[in-house]
Amino acid sequence: MRLVYLVAGEASGDVLGGRLIAALRRLRPRIDIAGIGGARMAEQGLETLFPMQDLAVMGLAEILPRVLKLRARLDQAVADITMRRPDLVITIDSPGFTLRLLRRIGGLGIRRVHYVAPQVWAWRPGRVRHFPGLWDRLLCLLPFEPAFFAPHGLNPQFVGHPVLDSGAGSGDAARFRARFGLDASARPLILMPGSRLTETRRLMPVFRETVARLAPAHPDLVPVLAAAPAIAPELSAVADSWPIKPVIVTDPATRYDAFAGASAALTKSGTSTLELALAGVPMAVTYRVNPISAALARRLITVPHVAMVNLLAGRALVPELLQRDCAPDTLAATINTLLADPASASAQRAGFAEALALLAAPNGATPSEAAAGAALAVLTDDRKEQRDP
Repeated sequence: MRLVYLVAGEASGDVLGGRLIAALRRLRPRIDIAGIGGARMAEQGLETLFPMQDLAVMGLAEILPRVLKLRARLDQAVADITMRRPDLVITIDSPGFTLRLLRRIGGLGIRRVHYVAPQVWAWRPGRVRHFPGLWDRLLCLLPFEPAFFAPHGLNPQFVGHPVLDSGAGSGDAARFRARFGLDASARPLILMPGSRLTETRRLMPVFRETVARLAPAHPDLVPVLAAAPAIAPELSAVADSWPIKPVIVTDPATRYDAFAGASAALTKSGTSTLELALAGVPMAVTYRVNPISAALARRLITVPHVAMVNLLAGRALVPELLQRDCAPDTLAATINTLLADPASASAQRAGFAEALALLAAPNGATPSEAAAGAALAVLTDDRKEQRDP
């Protein structure tokens, strides 16, 4: 029996971790797990060392006030791993925390796998020189990533993108309408402001005013706010003051049902763009961070797009409305085009199919199965090295 220690630091990583644990157990039913995660990993039996939300922070200006707490949580994680001595540590995304953790446990002789390659190909690519020695295998979600990391001796392996495991394209529109009492003429507009309070507190006021501007021209519009469970109470309280009170969905199944009936979406950048693409929902991508963080990012980003679906398509398939363009008038005009012009929506859907085809895991496996197999192979490699030094 082997102990696998998993660490996720935010909601998207928790989802990946939950699916990964399930896939690991299909391959090795007697495996034990420990580590840090959220609700999805808890559903698979993980008892988290401390609340995952303590790690869910983004942006330089947002991190600085919490440096001491983050440092204490890092010390706590290192101590727990040192005490438990797992056979394998799998860190999932959240590089600000997880890469520091991998470095700190490097001398323990524990096999290490990092799941979700740091996006250094997108900004500050020179950081890649700091990665050798951090892990034994790097599990990549995007097909172009191994070519970037391999020359640096970082043992990358493309395992497919887990959005294909999500079920985001299998929702039931009729079930969604019945659950929330919506008639056939209602036009749901998906709003995805993020899973961190630092994100949502910047985007929610903008989304409110965007909806207010759209409402006169679209009286059948129904805002649908997709909220992470941990922050849903705060978002619900804020949404009480909206001119059209939104439907709030927190669980993935209901969110995917909403996608199935949606006319358009307004989302932050991130995996949400791939989920919406899988469901065929035309979208605009928006984001706003602290001006200091934005100024630093503009100097460091080296790719032409921030939306993953645009990077895969190699063109501006969906509008990206960032910082100054993250404004109610601009957002409302963009969403209005998607609602009023079927050709614009159809063009996006055609591009989605092309982009998503690039994300399939090798050899017909699901992405989570491919990731689990690649991670466990590190232990197999370890036994082989011991037999054949």
